[in-house]
Formats: sequence, structure tokens, C-alpha cells
Amino acid sequence: MLPDIIKKNLKILFVGINPGTRSGQIGHHFAGHSNRFWKFLYESGLTVVKLDPTEDRLLLEYDYGITNIAPRVTATAAELTAAELKEGALVLKQLIVDYHPRVVAYMGKVVYQYLAQQKEFQWGVQSQAVIEGIIDFVIPNPSGLNRMPAAEQLKYYQELKELIAKL
Repeated sequence: MLPDIIKKNLKILFVGINPGTRSGQIGHHFAGHSNRFWKFLYESGLTVVKLDPTEDRLLLEYDYGITNIAPRVTATAAELTAAELKEGALVLKQLIVDYHPRVVAYMGKVVYQYLAQQKEFQWGVQSQAVIEGIIDFVIPNPSGLNRMPAAEQLKYYQELKELIAKL
């Protein structure tokens, strides 16, 4: 289980589905060789340097944090059960209330579906917040298993950067 990287009143709390195998092995978030999270943060301007997964705690210096809806390490998110995701959603909602980030960036539609109990929504800012007073933003999962073109995924990270620049 990877520890959350979190503090109160973050600009952005990134919420993944669960840690992948490599992340579990080395003890750092988004460490899979094909995962594009760190690349997208840098290329979108959310960070000024391209961080390495071993530098994940440096996100706090940017006022960003990371958590997951499910803590169990798996090779793919498909290995998670619906019960794990439902339980994780309850825990995550309380964590969001307790830490009150300005924006919660849900990394993948599956994560947001379990929290918002909605099936129909678009990428980007959501019109209805899960927790009142916090902006919900859905971005594509940066996993190498995601078949959405990288340039299209990056566009949503750039929109997230534009959003927090206005806060």
C-alpha cells in the first residue's frame, strides 16, 4: 500500500484508481514504465521540471497531492472488485472533506463514476461537485494501457493548468 501524498487545502488532489505493480514495488506513485503522469504534468506546465516517480513527494511543493480510490496494488485496475471501489469511494469522500483541496482531479472516468454515482459525464470540469465547494475535474488515466492518443490526454492536463491559474 502506498501512502497518500496529501496536506490540507491543496490546489489539486490527483485521485488515481489504484497503484500499479511497479509503483508497489518501488513505493512511489505512477512508476509504471509506460505511465505518462509525470510527463503530462511537465508538458502541461503543471510542474516546471519533469519529476521522476521517486520524487513524488515533491508534488507537495507545488501544492498538489496524490491518493487512490483503492489502495490494493494490481497489474491492472480490472483486477479490483466493485466492492473495493465502492468502499474506496466512501473513504475517499471523507478524505476530501477532511483535507478540502480546491480541485480534485479524478484520473479516469471509473474513479469519478464511483464517487459521483453518475455514468454520463464529460472530461474536464463537472457541473455538479461531489463535495460542495470543491471543483471536480475528470482527466484521462495516464496509464500506458489507455488508448486515447497522448496529445488528446495532454489537452485535459493543460485545461487543468488553466483552471488552477484562475484560482
